[in-house]
Parts: sequence; structure tokens; C-alpha cells
Amino acid sequence: MPRSPKCPSTLATFTVPPPASSPSSSSSSSSRRGRGRPPVGPLPPPGLLVSSVRSAWTAAWRLMMSQLAPSDPSGRYARPASRFRLAGPSGLPGPRRPGALHLYVGLPCPWAHRALVVRALKGLEEAVPVSVASPGVDGSWEFRDPPGPERSDLAPGRDRVNGCRNLREVYRRRRGGYSGRCTVPMLWDVDRSDVACNESYDIIRVLNSGLNGLARHPEVDLAPPELEAEIEEWNRVIYPGVNNGVYRCGFAQSQEGYDAAVTELFRTLDMLDDHLSRSRYLCGDKLTLADVCLFTTLVRFDPVYNVLFKCTKKKLVEYPSLHGYMRDIYQVPKVAATCDFDAIMDGYYRFLFPLNPGNIKPIMPSAFAGDALFEPHGRERLSSQSRGTLVSS
Repeated sequence: MPRSPKCPSTLATFTVPPPASSPSSSSSSSSRRGRGRPPVGPLPPPGLLVSSVRSAWTAAWRLMMSQLAPSDPSGRYARPASRFRLAGPSGLPGPRRPGALHLYVGLPCPWAHRALVVRALKGLEEAVPVSVASPGVDGSWEFRDPPGPERSDLAPGRDRVNGCRNLREVYRRRRGGYSGRCTVPMLWDVDRSDVACNESYDIIRVLNSGLNGLARHPEVDLAPPELEAEIEEWNRVIYPGVNNGVYRCGFAQSQEGYDAAVTELFRTLDMLDDHLSRSRYLCGDKLTLADVCLFTTLVRFDPVYNVLFKCTKKKLVEYPSLHGYMRDIYQVPKVAATCDFDAIMDGYYRFLFPLNPGNIKPIMPSAFAGDALFEPHGRERLSSQSRGTLVSS
């Protein structure tokens, strides 16, 4: 790990001799009173102190962001490509038996959340077990012993298949080892002891149509052949404009990069809100993989991205169609159980140190707290209406 830049000399510790003890105090009691106190002394003038701290923090921030969120020369966030891909839903090697695949996720992560939603809708909870990692203070994913009995299979806890302490250890167990980015979601091939895939969209396609022989709900199809082209067309809009768009805002390392990202984000949200005023889901009356991908970003928008990622032009609640659409999907049976808002808020505000060094977690917006997301959405009325057409962004 690269060493942090040293602070300027103006921030060196200033010390003065300890105050003299009173005649009635012994030297030992004076020593005890001073023990553990920080050094005291004259500080630099406020202007010099602020400028020095700002210079040091900016250097450290740029170093951390270069590791957390690589950018192009203009300061625009450039998401690294996933290393382990699948050719398609039928691209998995090995037999299709329960437990042959193991899913690694982290609850704060919207990309991992996609996999949990599709796994639940397809009824693959027993066929594809899951290990839930927690964010670590160093930015990695780690496994911890739960404080008590695990509440469900979606509770953060131990690595249930490899017994590793963190996700990096899991990746390194694959044949040939691995030293790259260790991300979630990740689908692990238990029999081959190898990473099967760590690209979220490949994983949800496999869960949707590649494991129907193991699914309790094989009749659920989130990517029917007649809608595949339209789903892909929506994904070409949603991924750059919204899914990755919020990260391009939050991880921008220049004003130019942020301005471009936030403009595209809200232009896309405006278009989506208009489209969803006429259509219950993106592709009409049927929930698809495109909706799942959009949902996991929208459900985090007001609690996290509006604040922490500076997506401040509008809140989701100011988009009547998008907000109702998000609640509609949240209320689909089994979807709400995949949403852990405590874990989401902790994962972003208490562990994403470069964006929130004070680790202060804000209060949950009232529109997302308690049972607010179960309020009636009224979108059933759109089910018989024309879905309109996809407007190119």
C-alpha cells in the first residue's frame, strides 16, 4: 500500500513544558494528571493552519481516490471492467446441482443487490447459498462472526463455503491465484474452487434463465425473448446515465467531471420519469432485468446519492413517477427483504472514508423510513395503458 504523504512542517507538534505542580501536589499525582493528554502549545495562525491542512488533505484525498475510484485525465470517474465474465446464461461450467454455485455479496452494494433480488424472485435461495460480507475500514470486504444467532441468510456473517476472513482471501483461492480488484457480487464455482463470474449483469442473467431446473419459480422470466432487445436498449440508457452515473458524480475528481456526470444523470432521470408516467415498468406491464438494475440505484438515491454523491438537483421524491415506480418494485413479494437500509447507510457513510471522513451518518429521509415505502403507489392503473416508446437520451 502506498505511503501517505507527510504533513508540511507547519503542522508539526508544538509542545511546551508541563505546568508546574502546586505545592500540595506530589510529582506522581501531577504525572498521572498529565498522562494521556495531547501535547499543547501555540498553534499556527488560523489562516496558515487551514491552508496547511487543506494542502495535506487534498494530497491524501487524491491518493485515496486514485485507488478507490480511478479517473481519466479530465477527472471523470472510469469504472474498471470486471475481470471474470460469462458468455451468456448457459456459459457456466459444471453440473447444475444445488450448492454448486455460491454467491458472495455485500448489502450496501447496488450491484450485489441486483443478484439478491433476482435470486429471491426466482426462488433460488436454497440452490444458490450466499455469504454476506461487511465493509472493512480499509475499503475491503470482510467476514465477521455475527454477534448472536444469524437472523437470516442475508445477515452479514461468516464465509459459509470457504471459511475465509475476507473476500481477497476467497479470490486468491482460485486456481492460479489472483491479485486484482476483489468485488461483489461474485459467483463462486464450489466444485472447481474458482471464480465463475464477478460481473453483476452476467450473474443476474444466469440466475434468471440459467438455473431454472433448480428454481422454485422457473416460470418467472425477467428477460423473455420478445423483450430482450428492448431490455438491452434500456440498459444502454440506465447504466451510464443512472447506475454508473451516480458514481461518476460522487467519485468525480474535477469540477468538469462532476458537471458532465450530474447533467447526464438528471437528464436521464427526467426522461425516465416521463416514460414511467405512461408505463408501469420500463418495458410495459412486465417486470424485467432492466427494472431490477434501475431499482437498486433508485432505492439508494435519497438516503445516499443525493447527499453523499452530490446528486442534489432533485430528490427522488420530487419525481412522482420514478418514486411511485420504485415503491411498486419494493412491494413485489420478497424484494423488500433484500433491502437493508441500516447496512446501506453504514456502508456508505461510515466506511467510504474519502467522501465522509467524519463518519457521521445522517438520519434516514422520512419518505424511506419505517413503512413509508409500503404506501400505496397506484401504478396498477398503468398496466392496461400503452407503454409508449423509449426515447433515446
